[in-house]
Amino acid sequence: MPGDVASVLRSFLDSGGKRLRPVMCVLGHRAGGGHDDDTVLRVAAGLEMFHAFALIHDDIMDNSATRRGRPTVHQALGATYNDSALGAGAAILVGDMALVWSNELLYAHSPLADRAAELRRIVDAMHQEVIYGQYLDLTAPLRPLADLEAAWQVIRYKTAKYTCERPLHAGAALAGADTALLAALTRYALPLGDAFQLRDDLLGVFGDPQHTGKSTLDDLREGKRTVLLALAAQQATTTQQRLLDGTVGNPHLEAEDAARVREVLEATGARSTVEAMIAHRYEEALAALDAVLLPTHATTALRTIAALATERTS
Repeated sequence: MPGDVASVLRSFLDSGGKRLRPVMCVLGHRAGGGHDDDTVLRVAAGLEMFHAFALIHDDIMDNSATRRGRPTVHQALGATYNDSALGAGAAILVGDMALVWSNELLYAHSPLADRAAELRRIVDAMHQEVIYGQYLDLTAPLRPLADLEAAWQVIRYKTAKYTCERPLHAGAALAGADTALLAALTRYALPLGDAFQLRDDLLGVFGDPQHTGKSTLDDLREGKRTVLLALAAQQATTTQQRLLDGTVGNPHLEAEDAARVREVLEATGARSTVEAMIAHRYEEALAALDAVLLPTHATTALRTIAALATERTS
């Protein structure tokens, strides 16, 4: 078979990323008393391969130009073939193959039968939740900018459950965790996932592209409905609202327009409110860890991950 698909996917995987989902999977396994055996490492790799599928398709839907400081897969393939439509089609297929290979990693070497069934249940739920979240995100521009509930719903399904809760559950299930432990991990994961996405939304507008690998114009051009923008829209004056309506979602938005949007986000208190939300959810996640007895090395690592996820600059 042609080597193009594998080489493009390898290049994408090698371009960086936080590897947060596989790390969460391994830490969930440790929280359940497991050790880093081949099975959990393959499952962790399968989660990262699924994430590659999701990001490649996400970038096509968002028409994003860069990812991790490089051209997105569809942009790179479009340049290779000198045909943007062909590049998008080829990128969809690269993403599809990542999904196939993810399933091979997840299920080719099954653990004990009862644990394999629980793993499949968790991963199937994760697949449905993130696709549902992406659908909500894709259709969000059809809703009012001030729709805070819709913004929270996207965070819950596209990030909190997908990035934190389900990977932790997958690893814990491989270690034979009971429902009580899974529930305790949920109490840690969901507020942390919220905080992670809130930080991501701030970085998408206020971050340094040298660190984030992504333009600070993309989210605004896309009209991404975030908690940050919803809070600003709820508090905006008539003049500020007019500015937001005229710039957010404009595919031709320029740096000067983005600067004016940032001024509104600051003036309405939206930025400071989101920072406070991040701090509150970080403390909530740590409190959940304090309330459950886990192996010390797992608790220490989960506390470290919480700090890195909420205080990051990229």
